[in-house]
Amino acid sequence: MEASGLVVPNNPIIPFIEGDGTGPDIWRASQLVLDSAVEKAYGSERKIEWLEVLAGEKAFRQTGEWLPEATLDAYRKHLVGIKGPLTTPVGGGIRSLNVALRQELDLYVCLRPVRWFKGVPSPVKNPAAVDMVIFRENSEDIYAGIEFDAGSQGAKDMHAFLAEHNAASKIRFPETTGYGIKPISKEGSARLMQAAIEYALEQGRKSVTIVHKGNIMKFTEGAFKSHCYNTAIQSFRDQVVTERESWIIDNIDRDASISVTENAKSVEPGYDMMTDDQQAAIRAEIEGVVASIGATHGGGKWKNKLLVRDSIADISLQQVLTRASDFDVIATMNLNGDYLSDALAAQVGGIGIAPGGNINYATGHAIFEATHGTAPKYANQDKVNPGSMILSGEMMLRHLGWDEAADLIINGMDRSIANKTVTYDFHRMMDDAKLLKCSEFGQAIVDNMRD
Repeated sequence: MEASGLVVPNNPIIPFIEGDGTGPDIWRASQLVLDSAVEKAYGSERKIEWLEVLAGEKAFRQTGEWLPEATLDAYRKHLVGIKGPLTTPVGGGIRSLNVALRQELDLYVCLRPVRWFKGVPSPVKNPAAVDMVIFRENSEDIYAGIEFDAGSQGAKDMHAFLAEHNAASKIRFPETTGYGIKPISKEGSARLMQAAIEYALEQGRKSVTIVHKGNIMKFTEGAFKSHCYNTAIQSFRDQVVTERESWIIDNIDRDASISVTENAKSVEPGYDMMTDDQQAAIRAEIEGVVASIGATHGGGKWKNKLLVRDSIADISLQQVLTRASDFDVIATMNLNGDYLSDALAAQVGGIGIAPGGNINYATGHAIFEATHGTAPKYANQDKVNPGSMILSGEMMLRHLGWDEAADLIINGMDRSIANKTVTYDFHRMMDDAKLLKCSEFGQAIVDNMRD
């Protein structure tokens, strides 16, 4: 990693974890697709040198450790890697191997693109409207794993702390209450938003939506919203416009004679019911926007800027169903992102073809992964859909700058599904489809790759 970005050799060493349960099946199919795409795109000029590293059940059987330090060292050294699904150890110790990898390498962005492939069975009427990229904060929120079990000394200490701050009365059943801490920082929020906006600008996306529950959790999720807006305005002023700013500027564009008060009433429908101080604050906001960006964003120029807006989390989960085209890039915290990414995956065919990546844009470290579980009952049956792993590999190739190979994978996936040559999960929901094994689906993608 250099100041200009990731420097990739023609023969990069890529660590991989094949995964538990169905992991070996989907990895074999995925490796075939990735190697074939690179060969078709670049001939003998480029080739991935795969390095297997251990985690999960295979690691425990061979080393007695669920996540050997050698595995972390390999990802640290080689920067970019890929992994299959891993079993979470039962009992004490690491709560989740996936979370442990993200935390150890500070992979603060969980990147989850969601799009529909033509022909994939979907429970919604217009799945083609779903074309979103979720930037999910990976290092904070409840996934930080700070918890105190009910009845433990930690829970008692937490209750005592709340009592000292006159908040214990809000705990209805203190003897049986467990506690979880939800840390949200300015720095963590800002670096996520920075990555989301940079991605949106580079990819020509139209908007970034901040999804939060700040109306209830004002000092965590509300702070996240504020930090994200501040990052957008302070770091990308000439390239972005907030939704609220767009209303103010558009009012002036449509009526140059509009007064500050009239503009304020248009932006805030409840203006007339506000106190004098509240009304003054709204008028000051209108004047501030006009003074700061009236010249650069007025006259319709704001329409060519990246739109930054926010949406309450529960409303967002409704609107990604009813108004999917309103969403483009989404920036959100870990738990909200977990809900959104899986809900959206269901709209476009399920997590069987939902890819994901965990990235630190500052250091260049990235681990791309299948987003589904291990499905042990299907292990070694050569049955399940390898699409999530294959598309995560496609994301990895784009991260390396190997777009030509990545395009071939998308092309091959598109054609294979359009031809109704699919694995059992899609086959059972499609008419006149041909049932393929996991390995056969990988080969079909290779056969269908075109320039």
